[in-house]
Amino acid sequence: MGTPHWALKDSGAPDVRFRGLAAVSRNTAWLAGTRGTVLRTTDGGRSWRNVSPPGAGELQFRDVEAFDARRAVVLAIGEGEASRVYRTDDGGRTWTESFRNTDARAFFDHRHGLAMSDPVDGRFRILSTRDGGRSWTVLPDTGMPPALPGEAGFAASGQCLVSSGPKDVWMATGGAARARVLHSADRGRTWTVTDAPIPGGDPARGVFALAFRDRTHGLAVGGDFRPDQPSADAAAHTADGGRTWRPATASPPAYRSGAAWLPHSRRAALAVGPTGTDLTTDGGRTWRTVDTGSYDTVDCAPDLGCWAAGEKGRVARLEH
Repeated sequence: MGTPHWALKDSGAPDVRFRGLAAVSRNTAWLAGTRGTVLRTTDGGRSWRNVSPPGAGELQFRDVEAFDARRAVVLAIGEGEASRVYRTDDGGRTWTESFRNTDARAFFDHRHGLAMSDPVDGRFRILSTRDGGRSWTVLPDTGMPPALPGEAGFAASGQCLVSSGPKDVWMATGGAARARVLHSADRGRTWTVTDAPIPGGDPARGVFALAFRDRTHGLAVGGDFRPDQPSADAAAHTADGGRTWRPATASPPAYRSGAAWLPHSRRAALAVGPTGTDLTTDGGRTWRTVDTGSYDTVDCAPDLGCWAAGEKGRVARLEH
């Protein structure tokens, strides 16, 4: 395969940082970011429609999950009631607020999904929806391992909670003495936990994003998000569903906040961060930098439509 490269698109929002991204296809993608901004394209990024929820200007959207060009769920983070979930069924013309006070989200299909918040009373809180995000219920925490002191999920790219298949979901953590990955095989009711080889030991370090191409093969990326700090061992991979993780033998050279498998590939994936994009063609064992532009998040659609987004309104589509 040729070396992929990013083709920048003009979002028309240079004052917005986009950490939420959902790739529907090569033509359709959704962005969610600061200033309560939600954008949508249906023409491959040539034009973007501002479909932000009314009155959301003070919110920070960190995640978006789109089922198609009309249906999407966006999530905002912040103190107290600034954390909200909205859903649209008409391409963003109207929005319905469905929940307040949560953190990150993953969907198994167009109806079933989970959301998470940072630990409450020593355990991560998991919420579940069975109607595509229109309503949410808090799951019992009896199957959730205790959180470590200072442990949290990083809302850097919307990829600290990811799913694969009808029941499997993984959650990445950092900020504690050890970076960890939690796994549930029953849609969030019971969890196991494994230490990740990406360094922790500081509130700025840990696993920031996960990507699974099936229920066994996964990638983890992260590091130290402070620009003046090194990020050794910024990537890891698993072949057993997250029971064990191995560090990459040649990691990305710096902190990475997002990751995505290239569609229909068993070995190729991308990792993005503020200092560049890295490509692996061996399932996460080795990485090489292919672009030096700043991106926070990356997502790919089945039709080979891969998108990345980040600070200063940056958005791009992958070309081969």
